[in-house]
Formats: sequence, C-alpha cells, structure tokens
Amino acid sequence: MHYLDHAATTPVPKAVADRMYDILTGQFGNPSAQYPMGRDAAALVEDCRATIAAVLRCKAAALVFTSCGTESNNWAIRSAVWHSRHTGKHIITTAVEHSAVLEPLKALAQEGYEVTYLKPDNRGSITARQVFDALREDTVLVSVMLVNNETGCIFPVEEIARGLRERKSRALLHCDAVQGFLKVPCAPADWGVDLMSLSAHKIGGPKGIGALYVNPSLRSFRPLLYGGGQERGLRSGTEATAQIAGFAKAVELRMDHLTEKLAHMAALKAYCRTKLLTIPGMETVSDGTAPHILCMSLPGYPSANIVTDLGEQGVCISAGSACHKGKASHVITAMGLPKRTAAGVIRISFGPETTREDIDALFEALKSHQANRFPML
Repeated sequence: MHYLDHAATTPVPKAVADRMYDILTGQFGNPSAQYPMGRDAAALVEDCRATIAAVLRCKAAALVFTSCGTESNNWAIRSAVWHSRHTGKHIITTAVEHSAVLEPLKALAQEGYEVTYLKPDNRGSITARQVFDALREDTVLVSVMLVNNETGCIFPVEEIARGLRERKSRALLHCDAVQGFLKVPCAPADWGVDLMSLSAHKIGGPKGIGALYVNPSLRSFRPLLYGGGQERGLRSGTEATAQIAGFAKAVELRMDHLTEKLAHMAALKAYCRTKLLTIPGMETVSDGTAPHILCMSLPGYPSANIVTDLGEQGVCISAGSACHKGKASHVITAMGLPKRTAAGVIRISFGPETTREDIDALFEALKSHQANRFPML
C-alpha cells in the first residue's frame, strides 16, 4: 500500500503504541485517586502536558486536553461567544474553515449571531486585511485556521493577532491549528492568540485525544463539561491517560530532527507536483505552502472515481472536493474554480514516512486511471 493521505490521519509509530500499552497495562491508575498509583498517573498527565506546551512555547497550565480537534473547536467557539456575550453578536471567519468550525457557527447564526465569511482568492489564500476590513465594534470572535486542510494554504494568524491588538479590538481570536501543528510555526502565546485547537492523530498520535490552548488571561472561560473538576474545572471527566501519553510521545518523536522531516516532506511535495504535471490535463489548484499538502486537479475526471480506482490499485489519496451527490466541497466552491477543474480535485498529503516510490506509484496509478476511464462529459 502507498499511503498519501496524511492530512486525513497518520500512521501511529510503534514507540507511540508501546507507550500507550505500558500505560494501559501498568500505569492505569485514576489521576484523581490519592494513593500512589493515582498520584503517579496525575504526574504523568502533567509531564505530558508540559511536553506539548513546551513545543507551543506556552505555559503548561494553558493547555487543556480534549477528545479531538472537533471538540476543541466547538468548545472554543461556544465559550468565546459566552465570554464576550456583553460585547456583541458578530463573528468573523473564513468560508474555507473545517466543518468543525463552520457547523457550530451555523448553529450560532440560528441563535441570532451574525457571521461574516471571508472568501479566499482563486488560489485559496486569505489576507489579514480582509479580517480587519470586516472588523466591527460588536465583533466578539475571529476564527481563522492556521493551515487549510484541502489546499495547504497557510493563513496569517500571527498578523491577524497583532492587528487585533493594534486596533484594540475586544474580539477573541481562535485558531484551528489541527493541520498546522508541527508542520508550520505555531506559537499561540507569542502571537497573542486566545484559543488554539490541536489534534494528536495528525502527527502520529492516537485518535481520540486533542487539546485546546486557552489564554490564561481568559479567567471567566466557560467549562466544557461539569463534574469532578478535572482539567482545572474546565473539562471534567477522568483523564484519558494512555491517549495523553501517546499524544506526548508522538510530539517527542515528531520533534526529533523536525527540520529535516519538514524539508523531506516539502521536497517530496515539489517532486510530486512536477511529476504529476507531466500527465496531460493535470493542474495545480493551489499555491499552498504547507509542506505536507498538495492540491491538484485532473479536469474531466470525477475525483470520487479517481480516489476509488486508485484505492483499488493500492494508492491512498483523498478527493479534495469531498464529493457529496456530485457537489464540490465548500473549500473548492469558495475558490470559484471552473466546474470541470473543481470536479477533478484531489489532495495528496505527505508524512515523514513518505517515499519517492509512493509518489511514483501514484503517478502510474493516475496514468492508468486516465487511460482506462472515460472522462466526465
């Protein structure tokens, strides 16, 4: 199998799985228990929190563990508007956010909030100026992702944070950094971001564990779950110690020679783009500069068919157009691409384990698909 869908999820290294197994079978104490096994589990959780926080260059206490990036996004958005409920009901976001951001905002719109959706250009880019032009006195939240999961475009979150401070805006800034963490620079405290969402399974960690950075200045931040008071009372429930340990171990492994790993992925992305562009009709959809995501299109060939056929040939990629009843994804739609281009969008994404042989296999599979499938009329 040739796996080229690292933006969807990543393989779990044996060292991560082994670490989780050790916790599950040997250090399974409840972190809230007062006997030694419980205190050891609590210390483990705090050590893991410190490991992840050090990479983000923030205080460990600012990091709260969640079950996934979707939970982090939903919690951040809901709590942010509650925190600023006396300021207004205007929210700014982009039209190309992940559904874990767009869906809770859609729900808030039904509750009386006004949401401004910033549209990207035809290459998928968003500018800080667009945010500032949309800013109002009653804006309570700005939510902008760090890296778009379909195009690989990096959004100017640091510049947005700086601009909000300069304008003395009362709006909180949330960043969905699920695709950006350990792929591009990511420092919420240094930048002045109020809330940042993370997920473990995008960097070699297990599914079922994420985190939310909460700016310590948000002293009235609303809890997600009420109960036993875990996670400083912000998210009650017994901590998932094995998943937390797996998250931290994945961070440690990814940080080892990270610069070389990112350069490797960027080089493979460039090699892949150059090679695929030799296929007749192939187009580059976006200039996204994240090192691990490449968005291409084979106009006239429906992406859902490409993904299915390549999967049967042992090559795993995704349809950037996430087809549903023939419709392109909201990201591709927002970019305003020609219909034939939009229908043929595919996303190839890379990890440290990806090889040139994987890309060569993709190239051959796409050529086979083109030779043996009728294009869409």
